[in-house]
Amino acid sequence: MIRERVAVVGAGSIGVAFCALFARAGFEVRLTDPFPDALERALGELAARLELLASHGLLDEPPEELAARVTTAASIAEAVDGAILVQECAPERLELKRELFAELAAASGPHTVLATSSSALTASAIVGDGPGAERTLVGHPGNPPYLLPVIEVVPSPATSNDIVATAESIYRRAGLTTVRVRREVEGFVFNRLQGALLREAYCLVRDGVATVDDIDTIVRLGLGRRWGVIGPFETSDLNTRGGIESHAEKMGPAYERMGAERGQHDPWTPELVAEVTRQRRAALPLDQWDERVRWRDEQLLDIAARADSAPRPRA
Repeated sequence: MIRERVAVVGAGSIGVAFCALFARAGFEVRLTDPFPDALERALGELAARLELLASHGLLDEPPEELAARVTTAASIAEAVDGAILVQECAPERLELKRELFAELAAASGPHTVLATSSSALTASAIVGDGPGAERTLVGHPGNPPYLLPVIEVVPSPATSNDIVATAESIYRRAGLTTVRVRREVEGFVFNRLQGALLREAYCLVRDGVATVDDIDTIVRLGLGRRWGVIGPFETSDLNTRGGIESHAEKMGPAYERMGAERGQHDPWTPELVAEVTRQRRAALPLDQWDERVRWRDEQLLDIAARADSAPRPRA
């Protein structure tokens, strides 16, 4: 059986995670790193992660068969030869990524997707309009991608539509849900949302409002448990009878004051609320609101039941 090949450049934790993801999906994977010791360590980590997935019944094939799909390459040229997608997982340093992508563009085929796992740097910042720009985009995963099945696909203005479509198709075949970010911004969506919460969390600790453990507890048992079922917009939509428009009317002024307190004055204007409402009502007509609230509660009940049945540490 001839398997399609992907290349992973960088043998750190994200690189290993992508190896597990792609191998599990049936791809042949070539892994490369400038440090031979890193490659040896990465293969050991890969085997351990695959064994962990198998222990939870999450593999359809023996872990050793999946591990055998991942081989190492001594050079970038060897790694990318014949690859349909290159997933770059090097450290978050702009000059390093610029050098890498210049080498990747020269070594890879004209239809190979060049994807960076960058957490904040955009494709435009890395390649500009230089060689390979039309094939370069950001493929930013949740970490680890074999457990968090979503990836942000962030093209630059120079990225071709065909390359974007190819990247999305490959990621979906690997079991990921793709979210195309419509405009390049530093940090994309995932880390901007995460950063907003972290900034406020740090401020609350600084101001003596709560401890680190207090904040983690509130997110773990409250916000995080709810967001594990539905996102922040749907949460607001279902928390208030009348939907998100009613929620914005009731809570918008308070959130505006809280933002202004932190030096961020971004009121929810009537036009913005109208657009958010339009999108939510397209997803969930108000006549289905009660049914969806019940569904949400059933999901949270399932989570609560599993939490209650889990072994508890002794005092």
